[in-house]
Amino acid sequence: MMKLHGYWRSSASYRVRIALNLKGIEVEHHAVNLKVGEHLSTAHKGLNAQPFVPVLELEDGTKLTQSLAILDYLEEVYPEPALLPADPAVKAKVKAAAHIIASDIAPIQNLRVLKFIVAEHGQDGLGVKKWAAHWIAQGFRSLESMAQQGGGVLSLENSPGYFECFLVPQIYNAFRFEVDMDEFPSLMAIYKEVSTLPAFIKAAPEKQHDAP
Repeated sequence: MMKLHGYWRSSASYRVRIALNLKGIEVEHHAVNLKVGEHLSTAHKGLNAQPFVPVLELEDGTKLTQSLAILDYLEEVYPEPALLPADPAVKAKVKAAAHIIASDIAPIQNLRVLKFIVAEHGQDGLGVKKWAAHWIAQGFRSLESMAQQGGGVLSLENSPGYFECFLVPQIYNAFRFEVDMDEFPSLMAIYKEVSTLPAFIKAAPEKQHDAP
C-alpha cells in the first residue's frame, strides 16, 4: 500500500487526500506535525529534501513530492475516474485555475511565510490574518471571473475533479482567515456542491487522525 506523509491542515496534503478519495485509492497515512517542526527532522528530510508535505511514497519506495506533480502522477497511473477533461485546451484551462491557487495564493499564506512576517516584520495575529486574507481574496477574484465566464459549472462535466481538489482546501483556509466569501458566489456554489460528497468529507482536515 502507498503511504501519504502529510499534515492534517496542510492544504497541499488536503488536495492529495481528495484526489486519492475521488479515485478510490487507499493509502496508509503518516502524520508530519508542521507546528512542532517534524518536517525539519532528519527522518522527513530523507523523504523530501525540500522539506515539505505531502510526500506520496509508492509501494516500491519511490517518493513523490509537490501536490501538482502527485495529482498528475495519479491521473496518469490511475486514469479512471478521470480528474481532468480529455480536450487539451479545456484541460489547460482547468490546470490554469488550479495553478492560481497552488502557485499564486497558497505559497504566500502558508505557515512558514506567516511565521516569517511575525518574526521578521513584527506582525501580530491581526496583521497575519490581514496578509493572508488579502492574497486569498486577490486570487479568488480572478477565479470568480473565470468561473462566471464558464457558467459556474464544475470543471469536469458537472463532476468534481482536478480544480475542486485545489479549491476546497483554499476555501477552508479562506474561512480560517475570515475572507468575505459573499464576494465569490460562483466559487461558493462549487464548494457547497462538492463538500457533501464522501470523497471530500473523508479528506476534511477535522477527519484526519492527527487533527487536534
